[in-house]
Amino acid sequence: MTRFNPGQIVKHLKFGYRGAIFQADDEFELSDEWYDAVARSRPPKEAPWYHVLVDGSDHATYVAERHLALSRNRSQIDHPLLGHYFEHYDGQQYHPHTLH
Repeated sequence: MTRFNPGQIVKHLKFGYRGAIFQADDEFELSDEWYDAVARSRPPKEAPWYHVLVDGSDHATYVAERHLALSRNRSQIDHPLLGHYFEHYDGQQYHPHTLH
């Protein structure tokens, strides 16, 4: 079970960047090659991981739950793909597009 949900604004505890979660995985879903190359602190694969749109950037990242906290700064995220994943921002979090 995940602690965070799509649309919430989080902060990376180690690197300090903010971002908006656009997908949550109950456990690690990428390749072992990616994990070996990128996940240097070796967070557990059996715990939740999150896809995050990085504020002030045009890229996304994949982050283990243990490296994230809710951001105290609730200002909007600056990312070109926000409109692809989210319909609106309510001052606290983003809301995904509703299916019609």
